[in-house]
Amino acid sequence: MLASAAVLPWNPSGAADGVSALTFDVFGTVVDWRGSIIAEGAAFNRARGKRIDWARFADRWRAGYGPSMNLVRKGELPWMTIDQLHRRVLDQLLVEFQLEDLDEAARDHLNRAWHRLKPWPDGVAGLTRLKKKFIIATLSNGNVALLTNMAKNAGLPWDCILSAELARHYKPDPEAYLTAASLLGLKPAQVMMVAAHKGDLKAAKAVGFHTAFVPRPKEYGPDREPETKPDESCEIVARDFLDLANQLGAPK
Repeated sequence: MLASAAVLPWNPSGAADGVSALTFDVFGTVVDWRGSIIAEGAAFNRARGKRIDWARFADRWRAGYGPSMNLVRKGELPWMTIDQLHRRVLDQLLVEFQLEDLDEAARDHLNRAWHRLKPWPDGVAGLTRLKKKFIIATLSNGNVALLTNMAKNAGLPWDCILSAELARHYKPDPEAYLTAASLLGLKPAQVMMVAAHKGDLKAAKAVGFHTAFVPRPKEYGPDREPETKPDESCEIVARDFLDLANQLGAPK
């Protein structure tokens, strides 16, 4: 069980002093990518009479995410959006899962499942509360179109859609965070990064952001150890967005 943030030595009172904006990692932090892809896959199976293991498919799809971004980061691929990188991995998985017969329309619809991801149960209510006190914005590796469509579909109340696409640098490159702060007209110390992934928080903190860790124990399903133990990159630790709103004094 996650320890109470109040007793953690790296959760000082006043950690959010001077913060004007909260930027959020999205995949896994705000939305349940794995559960959403599995649900999309179940509908696919019913419609097409298939028996694809969509839990495995979702895990394999997500596993291609980091390596694909690294190819862009190292210059082995030209700049590509996450939609393009997702599609690149998807086309490989369709061969692996014996779905090569899918036509272009079906492939495009399946790839856009990432535009239709569902939020965690506390997502919309928590963001709505936090928005009453702070500017709230995405800071995701997802491209602007993907994040915009996701927000429209899921009712996510962002003030602003910020993306690594705008910096042409994927997180955890420092340019992704610094560009976001600059576009908001803020200094890094006026921004707090909210994420379920400590690597994201470590990179944000390194450029001067404040940080809030919101673990999502169910992100990777039952067969992978969840990332719930905070470390020195986590200034604030919250059970969910509603708990974060309470800690940051956002009105109900």
